[in-house]
Amino acid sequence: MIKKVTPSKISIVVIMLLITMISSNLNWGKEYWKGILRVDGKGYYAYLPAVFIYHDLNFGFYDTIENKEYFNKNNVYDYRSNGNWKTINKYYCGTAVAELPFFLTAHLLSYLLDYKTDGYSKLYPIFITIATLFYLFLGLVFLNLILAGYHIKEWEKSLVLFAAVFGTNLFYYTVGEPSMSHVYSFAFITMFLYYSQQYFSAFRKKYIPILALIFGVIILIRPINGLILFVLPFIAGDFITFKKGVSNLFVNKVRLLFSLFIVIGVFAIQFVIYKISTGSFIIYSYQDEGFNFLNPHIIDILFSYKKGLFLYTPLYLISLVGGYFLWKNSRYLFISWFGFFLLITYVFSSWWNWYYGGSFSSRVYVEFISVFMILLGLALHHIKFKTSKNLFVSLIILITIVCQIQTVQYRFNHIHWSEMTKEKYWNVFFVKSALKHLDKY
Repeated sequence: MIKKVTPSKISIVVIMLLITMISSNLNWGKEYWKGILRVDGKGYYAYLPAVFIYHDLNFGFYDTIENKEYFNKNNVYDYRSNGNWKTINKYYCGTAVAELPFFLTAHLLSYLLDYKTDGYSKLYPIFITIATLFYLFLGLVFLNLILAGYHIKEWEKSLVLFAAVFGTNLFYYTVGEPSMSHVYSFAFITMFLYYSQQYFSAFRKKYIPILALIFGVIILIRPINGLILFVLPFIAGDFITFKKGVSNLFVNKVRLLFSLFIVIGVFAIQFVIYKISTGSFIIYSYQDEGFNFLNPHIIDILFSYKKGLFLYTPLYLISLVGGYFLWKNSRYLFISWFGFFLLITYVFSSWWNWYYGGSFSSRVYVEFISVFMILLGLALHHIKFKTSKNLFVSLIILITIVCQIQTVQYRFNHIHWSEMTKEKYWNVFFVKSALKHLDKY
């Protein structure tokens, strides 16, 4: 039976065509591919050549590769750290696991097409951009399914999907820094939300191992993203359903233990890597970096000129309009959604480097975009007056355009990667020298 082609599905295809054109234009031609693997992304990826080519989880090949001029001069970045007096990778391996099929394809094609099979020649980084595009597509497909669960209309879903990609920093981390982990986390967290939604809708036990597998990958990519568990009360829809769903987990203890084994088994990949490389299963690779929960920068992470989420990507702020309808229809949903938002904001803003180094807007929220897009979709769905809805749609479109302009400004250093102030921001706000770069997309 052929499934119906809907406007929202067509929108996903259009989005992917546009994003693929932009990404290929920015990353595949001339020497652009040399800028694909950079900063943290270089570390995420390094596990793959370390395991499959160099058989060296202490990354002794780092200096040799850096001297091969595979990277732009400003992309020199040492991702190595120390653990148990051994050299290790500072970052977790989950992103590399997600990239694995694309790495293997690049490796095979490099061999067949006579490129160097050292893990860093041209085809390898290009296939990392293809991997990022794939996970963006996966995330959008499941976001569309989630929105359908809230009975949001087709045209509303289409607008939300376009806004999610082009109106937030999800766009930049797809085409500007595709080797970063954020798009991968976005995909797996969105899948987790969808299968959670399905589980709570009918308490079907078959979804429990699936959720366990996805959750294992989520924390293997970025352990702090395990906070997504705290959005489950909202996804359940009401307290009785949430309570019943939790109780249902314990009905079949064998299934529950099997699911816990899946989570532990997936995350154990990192422990095995540490054991091989250092002799110890547990290592804290971030050394003197950590959280200061007594000194969170909540206002800064949301509103500051340095890296404020709501300033540089205001669609996140506009999505909170949906909170009004949560409050109006269900105080439980309002409290559970905003409780989750406050929790992740508190945790993120407590990191020692609360602005997370060089980034466009506050990048740690990218993986949770689907949570915000549910609110945006609900706002669109529940605004009934035609004039009000038209104004809200116009505001979404305007903010999406603003985000695109600021993304270009960031890419061409009109917005500095870490040193923005109020004066600097307003000095470059929509300046013509930044807008002229739009044609490079």
